[in-house]
Amino acid sequence: MRDRDRKPKFRRPGGKGPDRGHESGRRPPWRGREGSADDAVILYGWHTVAAALANPHRRIRKLLLTENAARRLAEDHIETRVTPEIVRPNLIDQRLGPDAVHQGLLAEADPLPSPDIDTLAQDGIVLVLDQITDPHNVGAIMRSAAAFAVKAIVTTARHSPEATGVLAKSASGALELVPLVAVQNLARALTEMNDRGFMTVGLDSQGSENLGAVTLRQPLALVLGAEGKGLRQLTRETCSVVARLDLPGEIKSLNVSNAAVLALYIGASQLGLMG
Repeated sequence: MRDRDRKPKFRRPGGKGPDRGHESGRRPPWRGREGSADDAVILYGWHTVAAALANPHRRIRKLLLTENAARRLAEDHIETRVTPEIVRPNLIDQRLGPDAVHQGLLAEADPLPSPDIDTLAQDGIVLVLDQITDPHNVGAIMRSAAAFAVKAIVTTARHSPEATGVLAKSASGALELVPLVAVQNLARALTEMNDRGFMTVGLDSQGSENLGAVTLRQPLALVLGAEGKGLRQLTRETCSVVARLDLPGEIKSLNVSNAAVLALYIGASQLGLMG
C-alpha cells in the first residue's frame, strides 16, 4: 500500500474514549488563544486547513478534527503531517465561537515567514495595502490575489490584521499561496520599490486619470487604501501614479476588496497576464 493511500492515524485528547478532561473542567490541550503570546496562527475551515496541510513551509503544531472531517481528509488522501485529535464539533465551537464556520477542522500552526521587500519578483503584479485593518477584506483581497497570480502582498506591520483566524478563513487557502511582506514604513518601502523599477499605482477616487487609461508596465504595484480614509497623504505622494476606477453606475465607489479585483483584472489584462 502506498503511503498516500494509508489512512491517517488519529488520537483523542486525553487518551481513549471521549474528551473527559474538558467535561471535568480541565482546559483542553489546545488551550492557546488567537493572539496569544506564543504567536500561534489559528486556521479553520476546509480550504484553509487543507491548503496549510499541503504547504511544506507551514509547520502544523496541533490539528483538531471531527470524525467526519478526518474521514474526508483520508478519502481525499490529504496527509495530516501531525497526529490529529478527534473532537466533537461543539469543542471547536467553544474554541472559535458559535459563528465560525469551521467544517470540523481547526489547526494551530507557526506563522509563515515574511519575505524582505528586496526579494520581490521583478515581474508581474504586487499588491500594497495601506493600513487596511478589516480581516474579512484582507482575506478576500488575498483570495483574489491568488486567483490573479499576484507575486506578493505588501502590508504594514502595524495597523493591519494578523494572518490568522478570520483573515485566514476569508482567504480560503490563499494565505499559503501569496507571500505577505510586512514593512515598518510603507512610504519607505514604496520608495525602494520605485528605485527597483516598480511602477507604483495608487488607487484613489480623486486620482488624476482612470486606471483603464493608464499605460501600465511590469513590475506593477497596485496600492490600495483603507475604506473611508483611502490612501494616506505620504503614500499618495510616494506612488508614481494615482489613478481612479471610473464606474458607469450611480454608485461610484466599491468595497476595497471589490476594487482590488477590478484593478487586478485591468492590470492583468493590460499586461497580458490573463492567459
